[in-house]
Amino acid sequence: MGSSKLIAVVLLLPALLAFQAPMATAANSNLFRDYIGAIFNGVKFTDVPINPKVRFDFILAFIIDYTTETNPPTPTNGKFNIFWQNTVLTPSAVASIKQSNPNVRVAVSMGGATVNDRPVFFNITSVDSWVGNAVESLTAIVRDNNLDGIDIDYEQFQVDPDTFAECVGRLITELKARGVIRFASIAPFGNAEVQRHYMALWAKYAAVIDYVNFQFYAYGASTTEAQYIDFFNQQIVNYPGGNILASFTTAATTTSVPVETALSACRTLQKEGKLYGIFIWAADHSRTQGFKYETEAQALLANATVNY
Repeated sequence: MGSSKLIAVVLLLPALLAFQAPMATAANSNLFRDYIGAIFNGVKFTDVPINPKVRFDFILAFIIDYTTETNPPTPTNGKFNIFWQNTVLTPSAVASIKQSNPNVRVAVSMGGATVNDRPVFFNITSVDSWVGNAVESLTAIVRDNNLDGIDIDYEQFQVDPDTFAECVGRLITELKARGVIRFASIAPFGNAEVQRHYMALWAKYAAVIDYVNFQFYAYGASTTEAQYIDFFNQQIVNYPGGNILASFTTAATTTSVPVETALSACRTLQKEGKLYGIFIWAADHSRTQGFKYETEAQALLANATVNY
C-alpha cells in the first residue's frame, strides 16, 4: 500500500460480473479507517484522535507470508509473520485502546507492496496448503493480538486471478465460520492486473467481504475532484453492492491525489448519499501533521446521515 504505482484505469467488467444480479449501492455511513504501524516511527494508537461519533478501525500494516529471518525474505506459502511495529503496537496496546474507546476495532492488513524494499508477491505452493497454513497462522496472530478483522492488500501476483480468488475467499470464509474474525476488507487500486485479481475475488466471494478500501489516491496528483468522483463511480460498477470507501494519503508525495481534492470529493459523495466511509494511508505519516486530516475526515463522517 502506497502512492508510487503505475495506474491503468479499469473501465470494463469481466464477463463473469455480467451474470451477477444488480445489488444496491451502500449509502452514507460513519466508518473511518486508518492504517498504522508500517513506517516504524513509533506512532501509537493513543496518538491518533478518535471521534466518538464515528466507527473507527485501526488497520495494522502488515502481516506477510514471507520469512523474517532470511535476507532477502522469501515466501512461506501462507505462514504469516508480523511486519508491523509490534514493539509499540502491542497486544496490550490493542486491548487498551479498545477498552477506552468502545467505537474502536483493530484489524490487520495482509501483504502490502514491499518487504525490506523488495516486492511482495502473492505466491503459493497449492491452494489447499496455502489456505490451511493461512488459517492456522492468522488464527494465532488475530487471537494473540486481540484483533477483530483482516484486510487484503496484495499488490503483485505470481498466480492467476482465479487462484487468488479461491485462496483468499476460502481463507475469509473459514476465519469467519470459526469466529476468528468479524469483518474483512480488500484494498485494490486502479491497475489492470490488480483489478483482475480483486474483481475475480469479488465475483465469487463478495458475500464474505465487508468493505472495499479502494486506493483512490494512487490515481495521481493531477486528478481533479470530478475525476475522483468518476473513479469512485467506476468502482461501484466494478464491485457491485460493495461498501466502497473513499481514501487519501497523508504521505509527503507529489504523485498522489492531493488531500484537499479527495476531501472535497468526499463532501460531494456525501451529498450524493454515496460516502460509506473514508480511510487514510497512514497514521504514521499523519503524525508530523498533528493528525489534522484524521480529525477533519472524522468530523465530516460524524455529520453523516448514518445507515448501517
